[in-house]
Amino acid sequence: MNILHVEAIGLMAPGLAGWESSRAVLAGEQPWQAAPLPAAIATLLPANERRRTTATVKLALQVAQEAMDGAQEGWRSRGDFAPPTVLASSGGDSEVLDKICMALTEPDRAVSPTQFHHSVHNTPAGYWAIATGCVLPSLSLSAYDGSFAAGLREAAAWAWTETTRVLLIAYDLPLPFPLSERRMIVAPFAVALLLNPAPTSERLAVLRIKPGRSGAADQLEDVELERLRAGNPAARSLPLLRAIAERRTGLVALDAGDNAVLGMEVTP
Repeated sequence: MNILHVEAIGLMAPGLAGWESSRAVLAGEQPWQAAPLPAAIATLLPANERRRTTATVKLALQVAQEAMDGAQEGWRSRGDFAPPTVLASSGGDSEVLDKICMALTEPDRAVSPTQFHHSVHNTPAGYWAIATGCVLPSLSLSAYDGSFAAGLREAAAWAWTETTRVLLIAYDLPLPFPLSERRMIVAPFAVALLLNPAPTSERLAVLRIKPGRSGAADQLEDVELERLRAGNPAARSLPLLRAIAERRTGLVALDAGDNAVLGMEVTP
């Protein structure tokens, strides 16, 4: 049974603007209230890049930046500290894909080069490399509703086999109409976990992933938070975030899609 240490967390969702400001809500000490996302996010990007990028990229980079800032002050000037990355999203940048598809229905089929550039699934990974100068490997994946669990598995395997820190970034945004009629994602949600296979005193939690776990995924007592958890693939991470915020020891079962769960033991 392998162990991962969670060094830092980044979080962004309505009413959950940052890990530190959200811990009381996640621990059940304060009620959750939906609120608009902050306007200025992903400040790590140069201003010209930030202006032309999309909400999806900004959301992913915001939580990645928060996690790294929480782990190491001044990390941006230390290229050796920026770790490999795993990015998980169930659908990528659906707004851009929708605009491209709409453009293809027009007589001249004028697809914007910028939109085409943003249509690939690993666009946030590219902008992360631009923002940080990191040239280490990065993997972008999708597993529909099980995307967060799949990303966590991949990040864990990478951390253990290469004995290195890995930054996991999971994100999903609501789909534009009419795609939203077929797949409802209720609100934007993004989370980043900086995972370290080596023991460290500067940690938020220790994870012991248990392969082959069966049963039902954990749900949240807060009705509104449970609606968010069920309504955004990246928010399937909420039971794990709750356990870390509560600083409790116990088993957590995450929704891994196709009626499967990813089980783990969480300790402070």
